[in-house]
Amino acid sequence: MSKYHPLSEAEAVEIARSFAEVFPTGEELVSREIGDGNLNLVFHITQPATGRSLIVKQALPYVKIIGDSWPLSLDRARIEGEALIKQGELAPGLVPVVYRSDADMALTIMEDLSDHVIMRKGLIEGGVYPDFAEHLAEFLSRTLFFTSDLGMNQQDKKVQLGRFINPDLCKITEDFVLNFPYFDAESNNIEPHLRDAAEAVWRDQELLLEAAKLREKFLTQAQALLHGDLHTGSIFVTPTSTKVIDPEFAYYGPMGFDIGAIVANLLLNYAGQEHWSPDEASRRDRRAYLLSTVTELWTRFERKFRALWDAHGVDKRFGVAGYQDDYMKRLLQDTIGFAGAKALRRVYGLAQVADIATIPDREARERAQRLALNIARNLIVSNRSTSSIEDVVRIAETAAGSRS
Repeated sequence: MSKYHPLSEAEAVEIARSFAEVFPTGEELVSREIGDGNLNLVFHITQPATGRSLIVKQALPYVKIIGDSWPLSLDRARIEGEALIKQGELAPGLVPVVYRSDADMALTIMEDLSDHVIMRKGLIEGGVYPDFAEHLAEFLSRTLFFTSDLGMNQQDKKVQLGRFINPDLCKITEDFVLNFPYFDAESNNIEPHLRDAAEAVWRDQELLLEAAKLREKFLTQAQALLHGDLHTGSIFVTPTSTKVIDPEFAYYGPMGFDIGAIVANLLLNYAGQEHWSPDEASRRDRRAYLLSTVTELWTRFERKFRALWDAHGVDKRFGVAGYQDDYMKRLLQDTIGFAGAKALRRVYGLAQVADIATIPDREARERAQRLALNIARNLIVSNRSTSSIEDVVRIAETAAGSRS
């Protein structure tokens, strides 16, 4: 019989007390449930007398905001714990330290990052993170390369692929990112003023064709172990530190999905500057910073990924002249296409982003929404003809210029 049950705060405290490396003394511990997502309980355990703390995260067997009418497998907690441990091995210092992963209780006990800020919140508030592109390029290049057929024993990879079969959470992505936004699905959350724009998406055959091709890649292309949900709400930052969290959507899929996800979120914040920047001059400067971050992220990622390939590539056939260049071109195109898909669904899908959704002024919010849809549409339809990350910059700047 399973010992699993959702934890109370008192039980979370008792679990935390067993970690002597964090709480070596017997002073009082205090718990606060801070989970603001849809799938988990998250307990922040602190020791006021010493200032020490940790996080106890527990998966729920259903979607939190809906209830037990939408069940989910608890195996995602094992997947998240194993993914964090693997990412910590491959990209040390760029994920929280995992103290324990308990599959039976669907628990991950890990380092507290309260001295960091969630990147989405930081960007909305105008934060600047000069080391972010370097850190995330390091994280992406190492975690993607060394879990792919390029950088690990290919039979071992097949075994690992089996450990990260993640059907419940993959289905959430398959439905809410790559299916429902493209027709009048019940789960779409379309404000009345945006109805015409959503209906234009549903009629756009060029867009629908490219979206279908991206969906096929997500369903069939097991290139590397992905984080699976790499948005700015899954990254903690300071000006000098970056920590990637919450890989419970981890599975073996197309590399461009992870890279594209973070590009999309930077572009959504770019669109949100219709409100968050107080005047045209500051808006121009802020958008330039966001686009330079997109460019720097891809440029640094590509340089690091190619260097890893040259130094650690495991397959001689992949060393044939021209293959690496072709691979990186296709990876960039996938990144751009998936960036568009991730951005589009965040405008009127089930889970929208605070960068746009919390804009209080309806007219400014609508401008941001339409700008984001314009950018997303052009990323998707042009993805297979792009050849440079500068194409993303051009698409964003052209879309923003058309609003002037």
